[in-house]
Amino acid sequence: MSTVTQPLITEQQKQQFRDEGWMLLPGVVPAAHLEMMREVCGQFIAACDAEMDAAGETRRGLDVKGSRYFICNRHKGTRLVEFIYSDLMAEVCRATLGDTAYLFWEQYVVKGPEKGAKFSWHQDSGYVGTPHRPYLTCWVTLDAVSEANGTVYLLPYSRAGTREVLPHKQNPETNDLEGYFGDDPGDPVIAPAGSIACFSSTVLHRSGFNTSSGWRRVYLPQYSAEPLRRPDGSLAGFAEPFMINGERRDGKA
Repeated sequence: MSTVTQPLITEQQKQQFRDEGWMLLPGVVPAAHLEMMREVCGQFIAACDAEMDAAGETRRGLDVKGSRYFICNRHKGTRLVEFIYSDLMAEVCRATLGDTAYLFWEQYVVKGPEKGAKFSWHQDSGYVGTPHRPYLTCWVTLDAVSEANGTVYLLPYSRAGTREVLPHKQNPETNDLEGYFGDDPGDPVIAPAGSIACFSSTVLHRSGFNTSSGWRRVYLPQYSAEPLRRPDGSLAGFAEPFMINGERRDGKA
């Protein structure tokens, strides 16, 4: 007897991404990869805390001990490469970017219990500074996410009224870039651990405070269809080949 295998990403989800700029893939991350990303996150947080303790600090850059952590671009030499260059992420990239994809950026964003800051409405493309093809953010939930623990809110293209990069202003108190000042609250991502909210870099999004008693850990690999550059011509992030005209790379070179 034959069985029908359901596709990981449906045509309806792909169409939503094309029309509205985002789609949600609930519970798709393999358990081994989910546990690995949590373990690596814990190691990075412990290292950040040790550095702050040694310096007699509770804040370093954007990191605040026990409250929030932004741990960026440290995948090389770690097991994170297993997930970044996995079959799952290849399928996600093919469904959103096509047959060519580069790793552009990767980071953990962690909000501590009953702390964790909120983030203003912005588009990720607002941080690049030059015209570019929209890139892909994969917002991977290492914990179940809800409005209570500071999930992300996404504003679909149809309600934002645009899919272009908007002018952004820097908030003098938080240094966040802000690109939307309307009253639409956006759609909250409510999902179990191991889910991926995939959204274009031109989708407006924000996040709230973590008012829960637990951590809210998210891992964000971002992929682009071409190397992205700053106004001076330097790379805006990584440009590590993942797929070139459909040919896979493993990220180990």
